[in-house]
Amino acid sequence: MVQALGYATESATGKLKPYEFKRKDLAENEVQISVKYCGVCHSDVHQARNEWNNTNYPCMPGHEIVGIVEKKGAKVKNLKVGELVGVGCMIESCQDCESCKEGLEQYCTQGATATYNGNIREPKKSKNTFGGYSDKIVVREDFVLKIPEKLAPEAVAPILCAGVTTYSPLRYWKIGPGDKVAIVGFGGLGNMAVKLAKAMGAEVTVITAHKEKMVDAKKIGHSAILSTDKQAMKKAESSFDFILSTIPQPHDANPFIALLKRDGVLTIVGCIAPLSKPLDLSKMIMDRRILAASLIGSIAETQEVLDFCAKHDILPDTKLIEIDEINNAFDDLDKGEVDYRYVIDMSSLAGQHENKSLLKKIGITQSLEQKSY
Repeated sequence: MVQALGYATESATGKLKPYEFKRKDLAENEVQISVKYCGVCHSDVHQARNEWNNTNYPCMPGHEIVGIVEKKGAKVKNLKVGELVGVGCMIESCQDCESCKEGLEQYCTQGATATYNGNIREPKKSKNTFGGYSDKIVVREDFVLKIPEKLAPEAVAPILCAGVTTYSPLRYWKIGPGDKVAIVGFGGLGNMAVKLAKAMGAEVTVITAHKEKMVDAKKIGHSAILSTDKQAMKKAESSFDFILSTIPQPHDANPFIALLKRDGVLTIVGCIAPLSKPLDLSKMIMDRRILAASLIGSIAETQEVLDFCAKHDILPDTKLIEIDEINNAFDDLDKGEVDYRYVIDMSSLAGQHENKSLLKKIGITQSLEQKSY
């Protein structure tokens, strides 16, 4: 077992705080990664606060991980010690079902193993996985991504979730030159979606409920609409080929359905809950409109979007924070006022190792004897 330190919460109402635990020993097909940066996703907030009613505690979030390979197993072929790598939303899947064989591990019929709050597959599904709000992580080689040299390590982390979550549906629905695309929501996912859709050649409009975000939205996209402006929304009806909703909470999709052309598609990402209002099927049937959904992206798509971002000079808008600022960052995300992505500088965790007296003082010296990834 490998001694490790991270930030975790032990309840839905508790704060994240330093937590000592143990990682599993390195297997022959795995690498041990020293975590340098970790992005903060809105799903981290949902999960830590048990808003999806499935959280295993203690919960240590983090699935936008950038780090350095510090050790590797004997059978690891494509990764080198000292190499800059990334880990996204998954660390394992069954590798045997139809989805896995097609390279769509996120739709594994047995359930992909999440980077955190997931069940370890071997020796049995019983232990809780711990994420990237930590100093190290152990991952199978084929779930590790290569970070292009062109991308700044301190800013690349959100591409591993926000990037692939928006890239995957844009790619699936073949968005390209000539398409009129709207991105609903202008937070971390929306920011990446606009940049990716523009690089694909689409004409991109941002739709946001926050008036204060309109200026930045217009700078990044081609145009912007305030969703509370009824006149502007009415004018935009039947004008978009594709709409991507990045709103993470339950919301009414009907106003956005009305903005689609005939055969247009509204794809929802990030909202793992029922919509707040039933769909008005009359608005869908009459123009053969489509409502779709998408779950993160595959390992191959994640590598693809990293390479795409390097080719097109795309990076998310980020704000670097220290680990002890994480609880304030969660509160900011919950308010919906953030149109960038927080990234934790994990070097700020190092002092927690050195100050054992502080750990004892605040009562968090327990070690978890679990084979957590």
